[in-house]
Amino acid sequence: MKQREPVSTIMSKHLIALTLKDDLETAEALFKQHKIRHIPVVSGTVIIGMLSYTDLLRISFVDAADEDDKDIDAVVYNMFTIQQVMVKDITTVTSNTSIKDVAKILAKKEFHALPVVDNATLVGIVTTTDLINYLIDLY
Repeated sequence: MKQREPVSTIMSKHLIALTLKDDLETAEALFKQHKIRHIPVVSGTVIIGMLSYTDLLRISFVDAADEDDKDIDAVVYNMFTIQQVMVKDITTVTSNTSIKDVAKILAKKEFHALPVVDNATLVGIVTTTDLINYLIDLY
């Protein structure tokens, strides 16, 4: 295992992002379409928040499989904006941060994804799944 391997080697570079103009229905569709659990909220290339699938679950019945529940979700989603639901106080790392340091941050915090920011620009996202896959590849 390389001690100083940078997070840029395992982070997702193909980013799915939201803006404050988007709505929660759009967010839900992106979560499901791309099979992801975290979406950065951006203003241009600057990250201003993070929305997780869990955030949506807290305010809705989004996990229900019944098609009739879409009407309920729409009503609930229209009661909130992305800005109201997203986490605003986010921890970020740079692409040069070591994988070990990223793992330490995620182990101590109550979240499962970190935006990767270089020169105030969002360049990637690293998740606990990325870390697990990295470890699997090592063994």
